[in-house]
Amino acid sequence: MFEGGIRPHFYCLPVAKRELHRQALRSAATSGNPKFFLGTDSAPHGIEAKESDCGCAGIYNAPFAIESYAKTFEEEGALDRLEGFASEYGPRFYGLPLNPDFITLERVATPVPARVAAAGTEVVPFHAGEVLDWRFIG
Repeated sequence: MFEGGIRPHFYCLPVAKRELHRQALRSAATSGNPKFFLGTDSAPHGIEAKESDCGCAGIYNAPFAIESYAKTFEEEGALDRLEGFASEYGPRFYGLPLNPDFITLERVATPVPARVAAAGTEVVPFHAGEVLDWRFIG
């Protein structure tokens, strides 16, 4: 959130105060423990709300969520656990049936735009201006 200056688009609650907290979250998410499953922030705050005195919390990751999760799981050597995290643990926790459909990701450089249109405004997505190694293709 502070790398290169204050980056309000990386502000969420609760704040991971130390690197060891960030690493613990990554470790938990990629552990294969069914108590941890995918979630996205699909209620974006426009640039004007994030770059204001309010400083609305939330990292808008919905447009590139699965690509971002694939990146993290790969970095943690846990790509084989992504499917459970993304599509099995949540429904099982809530007693819902598993979705019979599948998605496909391919390893290809995928640029994340600096801004995306959402909710009648522009939002800065998570990984804005970066290139992810994965792309959702359907």
